[in-house]
Amino acid sequence: MEKNQLILSVKDLNIKFNLRGKVLHAIRGIDLDIYHGEVLAIVGESGCGKSVLCKSVMKLLPGNARISGKMLIDGKDIAPYTEKQMRKLRGSLFSMLFQDPMTTLNPTIPIGKQITEAVLKHRKMSREDTQKLAVEMLHRVGIDDPAQRMLLQPHYFSGGMRQRCVLAIALALNPHILFADEPTTALDVTVQAQMLDLLRDIQRKTGIGIVLVSHDLGVVARIADRVAVMYAGKIVEIGTAEEIFYDPRHPYTW
Repeated sequence: MEKNQLILSVKDLNIKFNLRGKVLHAIRGIDLDIYHGEVLAIVGESGCGKSVLCKSVMKLLPGNARISGKMLIDGKDIAPYTEKQMRKLRGSLFSMLFQDPMTTLNPTIPIGKQITEAVLKHRKMSREDTQKLAVEMLHRVGIDDPAQRMLLQPHYFSGGMRQRCVLAIALALNPHILFADEPTTALDVTVQAQMLDLLRDIQRKTGIGIVLVSHDLGVVARIADRVAVMYAGKIVEIGTAEEIFYDPRHPYTW
């Protein structure tokens, strides 16, 4: 897939939640395009709908959510897809990197097995090949001595190392889009910078499209190509990082 090629196009996306007989309109008529080989940052204060937007594309919302609008991939609208259909897309087309790695990792299973399980659900590979892939993925995300460390459970790793392990799982099937939902919030400043540099390095080497959700403008300025500013469920401004940081137009962005 060529750089700047359109991967996903969201058209007039609306998301509502039924809560105790009332309706909460979380996402309001969003239009958004995601391209191969770019880092798109979605910024805004807590509760503006950033995470809901990403989870809606992967159909990871609770049962009381109602989605309308279109989500086009190669001209096909995946908005009406069933859970069975979405399982084929998760991991292979898009993956997600969550804020807290321990909500993703199983604390009782070795890291290597968690990577191979994700791969075997989508591909027919021998156990030997999946083991090699697990070692390769851990090496790619900067885990030293991956052949030994893949045998360890998550509690043997620090917070930053766990997040690298989750990233290895997310990248194992070479997805086209990686949704990174506040991936550095739980990390200290030094590890945070290392993680951001790793994401940027992987993006440049693989050409994956990254959607980075954050409320930290310092994080966004470090790696984003484009920035979408969200407020109250809407995208109020979108542009290149330079435009948003040096020539913002919307009062909320100011």
